[in-house]
Parts: sequence; C-alpha cells; structure tokens
Amino acid sequence: MKETPARNSAKTLLFIAAVLLFSATELSGKTNLPNRKPVTATSLRAMARIYMAGGHYDKAEPMALQALNMARMTNASDSDLSMCLLDLAYLYNSQGRLKEAQQMCELGLKLQEKIYYSMHPYIAYTLRTLSDIYQGQGNYHQAKIVLDRAFTIMLDSHRPDDKAMTQFYMDRGKLLAATGDFRQADEYYQRAASSVTEVYGNNHLYGASLNVQRALIFISQRRYDRAEMLLNDAIQIQQKAYGSEHHLLIPTWLAMAKLNEAKLRYAQAEQLALNALEKAKDKSGPAHPHVAEALSILGTIYAANGRFAQAQTAHEQAVQILENTLGPNSDKTAEAVNYMARLYIEQGKYQQAQTLCDRALNTLENMFSREHPKVKEVLETITELQYRAQVVAQVVNLHN
Repeated sequence: MKETPARNSAKTLLFIAAVLLFSATELSGKTNLPNRKPVTATSLRAMARIYMAGGHYDKAEPMALQALNMARMTNASDSDLSMCLLDLAYLYNSQGRLKEAQQMCELGLKLQEKIYYSMHPYIAYTLRTLSDIYQGQGNYHQAKIVLDRAFTIMLDSHRPDDKAMTQFYMDRGKLLAATGDFRQADEYYQRAASSVTEVYGNNHLYGASLNVQRALIFISQRRYDRAEMLLNDAIQIQQKAYGSEHHLLIPTWLAMAKLNEAKLRYAQAEQLALNALEKAKDKSGPAHPHVAEALSILGTIYAANGRFAQAQTAHEQAVQILENTLGPNSDKTAEAVNYMARLYIEQGKYQQAQTLCDRALNTLENMFSREHPKVKEVLETITELQYRAQVVAQVVNLHN
C-alpha cells in the first residue's frame, strides 16, 4: 500500500507513543532497570500530548493535571508552568469545557506575557487558542479582538506568505464564517489551502479540515454539489489517517449529515448523525456541543418524517445541553431553539412556536445584522409560522 503523509504521521505518533509509554513504565518503577529517574512534569506533559494528538482526551487529562500539580509543587519555571496550563486549555476546549478552557488559557497567557517580549510568536499561538475558545462561547467580538492581536504579533516577524501563518488564516476564515461573512471567509480558507498544498501536498489532514470548513459555507449558501465534493475529499483523507470509525471524524460526519438532510437524503443523514452522536457521547460525555449538534440534526430529520415525539425529545435535549454549556443567549442555543419552533409549527402549536421564534430572534439580533444567515433562518421560520396561522384562520372563518 502506498504510504501517504497522513499515514506516515500516524505511524510516527504511534512510535513516539510507544517510546514514551515504555519510558513511563521505566520511570514509574515497574522494571528492574538500574538508575531509574523520577517522573517529571515534562515527561507527563509529553505523554499527555501524544494522547491529545490522537483525540484521547480522557487518557490525556489525568497526565496533564498531574503535570500541572507537579510543576506547582516543584516551583517549576514560569515557562514550564505556562505550558502545563496551556495544554489543559487545549484539552478542555477540545472537550467542550469552555469555561475551564478559558480559565487555563488566560492564566497561561498571563505567564507568557511575563516571560516573553510583547511580540513573541508564542503569545500569538496562545491568543489563537483563546480566540477559538471565545468563538466556541459565541463571544465573537472578543474572539476577533484576540485574533487580530495574534495577527499583529505574527506579522511583526513573519511574511504574510510564511507557512507559519497558515493556521492563523484558517482561524480567521472560521471566525468570519461564524459571523456571516462567507465571501471573505472563503478567501482566507483559499489562502490557507494554497499554503497547505504547497507545504504538505494534497492529502494532508490540514487540507481535510479546511475542506470541511469550506463545505459548511457552501451548505449555508445551498451550493450542495460543491460542498459534497469537498466533504468526500475530506473524509477520504481522514479515514486513511484515523480509520473509518474514529471519533476525530465527528465534525465531518456532522457536516455530511447536514448536507444529506438539506438534500432530503434522510436515511443517510440519520445514520451519520447517529454515528456522530454515539461517538461524541462515548469520548466527550453527554454534554458536549457535538452531542447537541447531532441531536438537532436528528430532531429535524425526525420531524421531516413525521416522528414528532422523537423529534421533540431530540430538540429539547439539544437546547438543554447548549443552555448548560454555552448559556441561554448563545447563537448556537438560539439556532437550536429555532429548530424547536419549526417542529411546533409542523405540529400546529403556533403559540409555542411564536414564543420560541421571538426568543431566538431577540438573541441573534443582539449579535448579528439581519443579513446574517442565522437571523435569516429565524425570519424564514416566522414567515412560515405566519402563513400557516393565516391559513388556519381562513379555514376556521369558512366554517363559521
């Protein structure tokens, strides 16, 4: 079988993991080798990072926490302590534990600002992580401020076409897409894609991640054929690297489920969403935003097929998860509330639907302009609600 860059990377990670795990066994005293050295915060951090690279956050967390505690107890340098904090920030962000991620990231950033000069690239990379956390919370204004600062720092010491800028372009594209500026977002994605192809080739995991993000833009624009092509390319790359059932494929499965639901291919969409739901619960617990996203997709599919009881359960669970993790005024919560309103319209529960529409619209209009896709979706729901209610009123009048 021909080796791909992604497959080689996966083999390299496995090799490093094996070496580190052997070292851990030796250092923990489980062998009879002489001159054993104690486990250090650095070795624990290294092992935690190997697990994080494979998406095994449950295994990484105890090691990362132990590394932090050890660094604190041994009065480690501010540099070592900041790295322990930032590892946990990345881990918690990946698990959807955004408040904890923000706390760790801000503590790590404070130490870095004490250690390094103000325009040091390390600070820019930490600001990337913090911007992503803010974006996950729906705090797009703060996410932009932090990411703009990261760009300023990087461009102070790097050319705009430097490969080190690639991930920053990806982040800016993601943020612009979230705030509804699809045209400019795709410009940044294309810029990042050109860099990824030049440096890593056509079959790298960075390219696959970019394809998924670009596909979501095309789905929002109802350019489904273009989205499908990008997602098919992405899933092939990711499956070669991880296998066909790895939980790191969850974002791609969810995007593919959205695409299939939009194209009325409900059986395929349901299977993808169920797969994502099962894996997300298994790896990240029942309160992860990926769980809520999968439930929202399933609720929409169930409603389209007249399975209203299942749809209501799925939508209610999705809203509850998002309220608990992101808060009642998050745009993602408002989006899930809008899906629930659509279900009530299908059931003829117009008063309940109106209440939910008002709530969703109020949240989103406080965040975005009326041209934002999520605002437009709620307005479309309200238009449908008004039409259905008017039809019912006309029928009632005919019979009176």
